[in-house]
Amino acid sequence: ELDSRDEKQLLELVIEEKETLEKKFNSLCRKLFKLLVPKQKYDRSHVILEVTAGRTTGGDICQQFTKEMFEMYQNYADYKRWTFDIVNYTPAEIGGLHHAAAHISGDDVYRHLKYEGGTHRVQRIPEMGLSSRMQRIHTGTMSVIVLPQPEEVDVKVDPKDLRIDTFRAKGAGGQHVNKTDSAVRIVHLPTGLAVECQQERSQQMNKEIALRTLKAKLYQQVIEKQINQEQSARKLQLGTRAQSERIRTYNFTQDRVTDHRISYDARNIKQILSGKEALDKLINRLLEFAEIEAVTEYLENLQALEGGGC
Repeated sequence: ELDSRDEKQLLELVIEEKETLEKKFNSLCRKLFKLLVPKQKYDRSHVILEVTAGRTTGGDICQQFTKEMFEMYQNYADYKRWTFDIVNYTPAEIGGLHHAAAHISGDDVYRHLKYEGGTHRVQRIPEMGLSSRMQRIHTGTMSVIVLPQPEEVDVKVDPKDLRIDTFRAKGAGGQHVNKTDSAVRIVHLPTGLAVECQQERSQQMNKEIALRTLKAKLYQQVIEKQINQEQSARKLQLGTRAQSERIRTYNFTQDRVTDHRISYDARNIKQILSGKEALDKLINRLLEFAEIEAVTEYLENLQALEGGGC
């Protein structure tokens, strides 16, 4: 038997308590969810990120897009307060980029970038040439490879199996470009793997970085086998398992980015290519989707085991 004033005060207390309990409930659910998500061995690792332009009849469209993508990841590393060290940079003749590689270190780098590996497609009207005057949309591709690099890579390489070449640096190498043979290329003869580094002024430093990258690539063969064993068909087919698959389309004429793996559309390509909040939101969408898939699979396996036990 409360009067209207008492009822109002009690209702306010109930609503306040309800909001507090909901926050606690949601927090506990998130903690439980994180505990259930299977931990992946290399999530906390640093990475080697490589970008390579594809081929198209549109001329320089792939090279220009590859440059934009590489700069996007460089900006994203800055946004996440990671360290981004360029180890190879091969520019194209008309302002684009043929190939580049960088070593990225920081907190949970591989966890955030592991789903970027694959083929990225671009659809746009070239800014120059006959196609631009005809307003014709061209389609091109570029590929991204993300290799986890544990801090200690224990790979023994026999010096007899290496061919080391030196040459003059070119591209984004600073004032010393084309003045000294500071760039280094190392070829691993048994496998044919080749790595280059031309970023540092010192030939010795470039050699050390190139050798570290080579070891990471050799170690990657072991990592790929482990990842393939851990991942199942229902999880996102990403990273090293699907480098040839088209994972994302950047449609400039419609100002839309589509991630085909989760059927997610994002607007404002410029914001995503800036490598900041918009890209982080897209990457977190992928992580959430993959984690839900992982938990669902875990619970299904657990249920199957319990059913088998009965």
